[in-house]
Formats: sequence, C-alpha cells, structure tokens
Amino acid sequence: MSRIPQRGALRARIATTSFAPSSPSAPRALALAALLSTGLGSASAWAQAANAGSSSADSLQELRQQLDEMRRQYDARIQALEARLQEAQRRPSPTAQAAQATPSAATANTASREGDAITETSTQTSPSVTREAPLDPARPMARQGAAGFNPSVSAVLSGGYNGLSRDPEGWGIPGFLPSGGEVGPGTRGLTLSESEVTLAANVDHLFYGSLTLAVTPENETEVEEAYVQTTALPAGLRLKVGRFFAGLGYLNEQHSHAWDFVDAPLAHQALLGGQFKQEGLQARWVLPLERYVELGMELGNGNAFPGNERNRNGAGALLLSAHTGGDIGLSNSWRAGVSWMRTRADGREWESEDPNGGADPLTNSFTGRSRIWALDGVWKWAPNGNAKVTNLQLQGEYFRRQERGDVTYDASNLTGSGDATDAYRSAQSGWYLQGVWQFMPQWRTGLRFDQLDSGSVNFGSNTALASADDSARKPRRTSLMFDWSPSEFSRWRLQLSEDRVRADGVDHQVFLRYQVNLGAHGAHSF
Repeated sequence: MSRIPQRGALRARIATTSFAPSSPSAPRALALAALLSTGLGSASAWAQAANAGSSSADSLQELRQQLDEMRRQYDARIQALEARLQEAQRRPSPTAQAAQATPSAATANTASREGDAITETSTQTSPSVTREAPLDPARPMARQGAAGFNPSVSAVLSGGYNGLSRDPEGWGIPGFLPSGGEVGPGTRGLTLSESEVTLAANVDHLFYGSLTLAVTPENETEVEEAYVQTTALPAGLRLKVGRFFAGLGYLNEQHSHAWDFVDAPLAHQALLGGQFKQEGLQARWVLPLERYVELGMELGNGNAFPGNERNRNGAGALLLSAHTGGDIGLSNSWRAGVSWMRTRADGREWESEDPNGGADPLTNSFTGRSRIWALDGVWKWAPNGNAKVTNLQLQGEYFRRQERGDVTYDASNLTGSGDATDAYRSAQSGWYLQGVWQFMPQWRTGLRFDQLDSGSVNFGSNTALASADDSARKPRRTSLMFDWSPSEFSRWRLQLSEDRVRADGVDHQVFLRYQVNLGAHGAHSF
C-alpha cells in the first residue's frame, strides 16, 4: 500500500506532461494515461466494496493479492509509456526532417546547374524531397512548368453576299490618280469577307504583344498587325513597335469588323488605297491635364502607301496627331482629332483607256511627295450613360491630300514619240458623315453619305493627254444599313448602297453580311 502515493505522483506527472503535437506517439500516450486513471479509480472502488461486503479474513487477503497484481500490471504499463514518451521527445518531427533534407536538395540542384552528373544529385536526396524543393527565383515560372504560354486567342469569321447591278471589273474613281489599292465593291455573289485570327498576351510586366492574321476575300493570308506595346511607362507615355494601323483619322485605326458599314468610305479608298498600315514606331503621350489630350507621332517605312515601296534607309512616312475629348453631362461624350502625314510615291502606276480607241490600256506613273491632312470627330449619346437599350452615334472625317511631282504618260499610241513626262500638282479632298442609331436592344440602323472632290489638278504639258481622266466629276455614294446583334459575339447586317462613282452610271448595291466572334474579344476604342 505504500506504493500508492508514488503512483498518484506518477499519475499527476503524466497528466501534466507536455506532448509535442508533431509526435506520432503523443495521441496514444494521452489515451493510455486516461485509461490508466479510469482503471485505478475503478480498482479502488472495487476494493472498498470488497472490504465492506466480506468479514472473512481469507476473502480479504485474496482480494488484496488480486489488487496487488493489478497494480503491478499498471506499473509495467506506466514504465513502458514513460520509455516511449522519452523516445518520442528525442526523435525529430517529420517537419524537422524535411527542413534538414531541403538544404541537401538545394545543394544537389546547384551542383546540377554547375554541370555535375545527374546520378550524383539523385543519390543525395529522395525523389519526394526533390519535388518539394523550392523553385529557383532566378528562372521564369513558365520554364519550370508552373505556367505555360497562354495567350488570349480570338477569331472573327465574316462572309455574305454581294449583289451589284454593274460589273465590278469596271469600277474606278475618275478624277483621282488611282492609288493602286482601290478596294471597290468586291465580287458578285456569295463571298468570304476578311476573317481574322488574333493572338495577344502580356509579355511581362513591361510589354504587351499582339498578332493578327487576316484572310482576304482574294484567298490571301497576310499579317494585318504584329506589334509590341509598352504597359508601364511613366507620365502617360506609350510606345508601340512593329506593324500596326496608322493613327490617321478615326476609322483607319479600327479593324474592319468593328466598322458600322460593310465597306470603307470613298476618301479612304481614293486617298489611302484602303486601310493604311505602318511598319515602324508609334509614340503616344496623354498630357497631365483635366481634359483628355493625347499627342502622337509615328515613324514608319510607308510601304503600305501606294507606290512607296522604296529600297532606302530611314523612314518613308512621318505622321503627327492630336486628339481631345470629354463628357457633357451623363448622356453625351465626344472626341475630336487632327492628324498629318508626309510620305511619297515612287513610280505609282495606273492604267487608263487609249483615247485613240486602242485595245490595250495605257500605263502611266506618278513620282513625288504626298501630304495628307485629316480631321475627325465623334459624338455619342446614351440616356444617363447607359447605351445598352438605346444610343446614337454621329461620326465624320475630312481628308485633304496634296501631291507634287512628275507624271509620266504612256504616249506611244498618241504621239509616236514614247512617254511624256512633266510636272504634276494636285489638291484633292474627300469626306463622309454617318449616323448610327440603336433604337432597341440588339437592333441598329445607320445612314452614311460620302463624297470626293477632285479639286485642282495640273498635269502641265500632259493636260491634253489626261482628258480621259474626267477630273471634273465628284464621286459620291449613299448607304443605308440595318444590323441585328443577338449577342456580343455575332452580328447580321444588311446594307443598301447607291454608288455614283463611275462615269458609266449608278451601281445599286446590296450587301448581306454575317460576323461571328470566336473567343473573347477586347473592347474597341472610343
């Protein structure tokens, strides 16, 4: 009985012992300690009941012997628990083991980068420890398998039907030196319009890249845009390098699928040869003012300008621009801009009819410099700034082009003396004005009027030879549009146009277009 106080002290010691949570023996030790405490209490109660219930000395002695045997068994169990507890306290936890193994893995990786054999690194650490080794911060995440190349991919599919009352092969713009890139109304019947595939992604925290491939109605594939743009320059600066749409006016910077009408205005076709692209450098600066003011400059090779494919160093085109805009109340917003471009043409050719009735056309050319001014303006109205239900947009641009140089006329069939070259000067212009009204969700209608003005043209001594160009005409066109957009990913459009460009009569045109966007497409500019 003298050992009971010692066991009570031991029980108190077990109850106050701190078991490490990381030790795998701690939960079992705690459970056994609780079992021991319960068992000792039950044995004591049983002994008291036995002493009270029997007056026989033999029976009492037998009970005491049984109690002593139980106590010895519990003592052995307690000693075993104490030994296991001490062993668990001396043994390091799994977390500590992993911490000890990590330096070896790092050492092995370092040795591997320095050219040591892979077999040597594999013997220093187990595969599981190696997989848990931290990533090397000096290497990009994508190169270590944590992330791969994941650009945003989008496609625009477009096609439809062209109904033309006059043969499109005879389409041309009289009074203007053909630019070499006149678009015209396209071919008759069912056709595939320009379709695009775009890949874009952030390069890193400093740059953004975009690539757009286009399939033209002539079944040709071309790189429409391919540029890298800065994202983190200070003071409102932004640089773009590569191939991009030039910031000449408003509409030229937009992809054709973002236009409100099927075709480009006549001014773009006659003066620019369609959509003008730059291959070079663009810089834009948003001034730190309360009102939005942006200045821009572009240096490019100018090869997209008709007749400007020159084998020379340096920039072939310089473009300067300025834009401003703002809000008027909650329902109105506007933007206005001015731009100027200087470039030149070197042997820009075009064909004209033989005034003597010859079957073969005459091949003529122009060499000289071109300067183009552009004014653009956009006004948008939406009730309380909510354009989802209804909105109205008015848009217009004015272009003026001055060219000076030399014109060479093919006069072999006229004078018999070969080509005739003399000075050439011209000042010509073009403009358009359009309005688009969304009268209910998903439905819009629009009206556009565009016109060209041949202005003043001086052919020098070749004036008589240029009489067939009919420079006194003012080509013009009126277009009416309806479109339905069941969602932001599709658009169905009907356009009716009265084309008075050619001298041989009016061309009544009907265009049906479908446009489907595959994948997420970025928001268009204002």
